[in-house]
Amino acid sequence: MSKVYVFMADGTEEVEALTVIDLLRRAKVNVVTVSVMEKKQVMTSHKIGVEADELYGESDYMDGDMIVLPGGMPGTTHLKNHEALRKVLFAYKDAGKYLAAICAAPSVYGWNGMLEGKKAICYPGYEEELKGAIVTNEGVVTDGQFITSKGLGTAIDFSLELITLLVNAETAENIAKAVQYK
Repeated sequence: MSKVYVFMADGTEEVEALTVIDLLRRAKVNVVTVSVMEKKQVMTSHKIGVEADELYGESDYMDGDMIVLPGGMPGTTHLKNHEALRKVLFAYKDAGKYLAAICAAPSVYGWNGMLEGKKAICYPGYEEELKGAIVTNEGVVTDGQFITSKGLGTAIDFSLELITLLVNAETAENIAKAVQYK
């Protein structure tokens, strides 16, 4: 069974986070939510309290297959400024593990110079933060180990792409049907 860590902070966009969590769990992926704040409950960008499974530092995270960063503000800024998370992101990159992000959050990879020569997408207005990336206009972009997505409106497509990569296309199709998507 694949394992995914979803990192959240105060100001995380709740639909982007919870859509990924919900659909991956439907696909039987082991999803662990992690707060990078000093408390388990994060207050999302629209003032909805969401309780993370654990606080940052309760795991070493290297047993995962993928990291997902949801967007939202100032959640993305909190993720960008978390030095210990930054080290884990580079460890995943070096290990060839999947790094996924949606909305403003792909900029975390860009700020860290991780997208050089990679196709990527983000929420409109954050393109300059994708330093070195080949910015596309697709809803979801997969280039090697990086999966990026444009925003809340692409959250289901993003989640289904993650399922395709972690499980298989048939499971992604079955979940899309089960949730009455397209």
